[in-house]
Order: sequence, then structure tokens, then C-alpha cells
Amino acid sequence: MTIQELLYKCNIIRITGDMGVMIDEIVFDSRKADKGKVFVAVQGTQTNGHMFISNAVQQGVSAVVCEVLPDVLAPGVVYVQVQNSARSLSQMAINFYDNPAGKMTVTGVTGTNGKTTIATLLHTLFSKAGYKAGLISTVVNKVGMREIPSTHTTPDAIQLNKLLADMAEQGCSHCFMEVSSHAIAQHRVSGIAFAGGIFTNLTHDHLDFHQTFDAYLKAKKSFFDELSSNAFALINADDRNGKVMVQNTNAGVVTYAIRRPSDYQGRILENQFEGLKMLINGKEVWCNLVGTFNAYNLLAVYAAARLTGLAEEETLIHLSALTPVHGRFEYIRSPEGILAIIDYAHTPDALKNVLETINNIVQGSGKIITVVGAGGDRDHSKRPEMARIASNMSGITILTSDNPRNEKPEDILKEMAAGVEADRKRNTLQILDRREAIKTACTLAAPGDVVLVAGKATKPIRR
Repeated sequence: MTIQELLYKCNIIRITGDMGVMIDEIVFDSRKADKGKVFVAVQGTQTNGHMFISNAVQQGVSAVVCEVLPDVLAPGVVYVQVQNSARSLSQMAINFYDNPAGKMTVTGVTGTNGKTTIATLLHTLFSKAGYKAGLISTVVNKVGMREIPSTHTTPDAIQLNKLLADMAEQGCSHCFMEVSSHAIAQHRVSGIAFAGGIFTNLTHDHLDFHQTFDAYLKAKKSFFDELSSNAFALINADDRNGKVMVQNTNAGVVTYAIRRPSDYQGRILENQFEGLKMLINGKEVWCNLVGTFNAYNLLAVYAAARLTGLAEEETLIHLSALTPVHGRFEYIRSPEGILAIIDYAHTPDALKNVLETINNIVQGSGKIITVVGAGGDRDHSKRPEMARIASNMSGITILTSDNPRNEKPEDILKEMAAGVEADRKRNTLQILDRREAIKTACTLAAPGDVVLVAGKATKPIRR
């Protein structure tokens, strides 16, 4: 492919050099740059790719795409100045892989909580309905039923389009994709031909990256701003930010809700550890997932399935057969009658939702023992809030380590402990070793009790 073909739809300011130069690979890491490749200088969170243009040129790169041209232009190298390198990188990847998203029905799911569950359940539902579908998620990527390890919630633009191209080549008709706020802000999904977008909710998260809640909100909103007039924008009408998301969208707006009137209306009839009985648009259905938060997830799955072509009866049949996603409110019951629940809850709102669900079902018939931590190198402000929620909504809380990354686990626990209110301190323990924390929780549990392991997906130890 020529550099000219590769730059189709990119906002170009200036070009120097031969636009007929052939390109066989796009790179944004200068260490991978050599002859036949184009190096795209992107401003990252840690480093600025413009600092490495000279390295790429020394290694023989054929072309450079950047926002600011170097003072000295090397002979024989094509230089292309663009308005936004990250946007251009995404569009170039789309062009290189021949617009793979346009060959499928691609649905993006964004919001603070529920993205993984909704995307995964949609993939499962469509697979059960006989479609070959792709999945891009935090947990795993799938081409049909073939699994590919996942390193990011949403891959970089090149990996993403390569994965979509693989799906298209393997005959996938649908793809369901988690779209993270990081990916939106970094333009990893810019230009992707989404058939629809789903908004779940917006609560406190990722302020380490976005700095302010308003910036976080605007990142999510920009995903819907870019949807085409042929796409649908499915929003949770019970979330106050739902309407904000679609203020400037060209897509057809569709709503789902439990508390407010909506296009796809849900109502919880029964809520037990074994599952939910729901009323969806007047039709009764039993589902194997638990809790109000999952009622919203299931409602979004139902609505998205209908909007992407499945009939009502077929959708309800497959919806009733869905099971929990790995690490999302999975539970096991010991012979002694102790219930152990694993849930990835890693935000204050997600933890509150899980504990509310457990409390509503248990209703004081047993105590709740919660093991919870907070990840390192992430938003510090949510740490005390998560500890406050856990200690106020549990009989016993054990604060422990949860993927500390480059931080000292002791420092993270100290920040969490600051959120525990004075009258709850005597019921709160700090155990640095996660395995020991889980083992202690199981030891403290009696028949009828519930042990919740929140955050990092570690299986509870059977007694």
C-alpha cells in the first residue's frame, strides 16, 4: 500500500517527499522502525513520540507522520504533518486493514461498570443464536470461540484493526467491544464504523488518567458524538448522565431503564442467589444472573440484541440461558452452607452494588465478610471510599493487597483504612497477604454467612 493510500481521510497539513512510496507496516514504537515502515509520532501518557523521530529515521524508516515537523528533514524520507497523530494512526490502521469494522456489525459498550458483562453476554447470546461473533474485552478477546489473550480493555489502534480484520476474514458477522475511556481519549477507536454504542453508567473511576470527572465524562461522550446517523445509541435512562452522552450524537437514541419510562422497560420480580425473575417489555423471563446491577446489564443485552436483528422470542430464550461472566458475581457454596462470591468490583459504585445485592438477599440471616483491596498506580481518591462502603455494608471487612503494581501495598492499605469510620474500625482487619486474607475470611465464616472477595479475581479457598 502506498503512503498516499494509507493516509486516506487523515487531516493532512503538509507533505514532503514521494507519496508513491510503498508501506508494509505501521509502527508507533521507534524501536520497530525500519525500511518499508511508516513511523507515527504519537504523544503518549509517558513519552512523546516526536522525541524519537530521529531514531526512526536513523533506522531507515520510509515515512514519518507527525504533528510537528523536525527542523531538518532527511533526504529520501516522506514526512507528513497532520493535525492529530493519534487520530491519524487509527485511520491509517483502518485503511491498512481495509476497514474491517465496516464488514461486520460492531457494537461498542462504554461506561464505568458493566462493560465486560454486557459485551461478553452479547457474544455468548449471538453465538448461541448461531452467529459467528467476535469479542474484545478486558478478560479475553475471541474470534468465534477461539480465544486470544487480552492485554488492554481496548487494544491500540493497530492491534484493534488487525483483530477486527481477523474476525472479518474468519466470517464473523458481529463484534462486541468494550470501549474504555482511555481508548476514546487516545483516539484508539477513532474512525471505527460502529453499528451502535451502549452506555451503561458513569461513576467515580480513572481520575488518575482523566484528572477530573468532567474530563472523564467528556471522553465517554465523545464516543457517542462520533457515531454515524445509521448507528444506534443505547443509553441507560436511569443514569443521570445518559442524556448527556447523546446531546450531540447523530445516532438514533434508544433508552433502557428500570425506574423511568423507556423504550426497553425492565422490572425485577424476584432477586435470589440462584437468579433473577424479570419483566422485560411485558414479557416474563428467568435469568441466571443476580442483582439489580445485573438486571440493567441483561436489559442492555436484550435491547442491543433486538437492535442488531434478533427476534424478541429468540432473544428471550437465549437470555434465559446466559450464565455469569468469569469473575462477575460468581459464587460457590461450601458443604457447611457458607456462600463465597467472587466479583471484580474495583470501583466504589460497583462494590456498593454487589454489597447491596447480597444484603437484600441475606436480609440479616447471616453476616457478610468482605475481602477488598485497591490497585496500585491508579486513582487514589477512590481507596478510602471503597473501604468506607465495604466496612459500612459488611459485618467484617478485611483490607488486603490487590495488584499494587509499583506502589507499596502498605501505603495503599493505609489510604484505604483512612476511609473506615470510627465505629467500624473494630470490625475491620488489615492483612497484607491476599491469600491469607481470603483464608482468614473463610475461617471466620459460619454456616449461613457470605464471603465476598472483591477486586482482583482470586478464587476463594474452600474450607
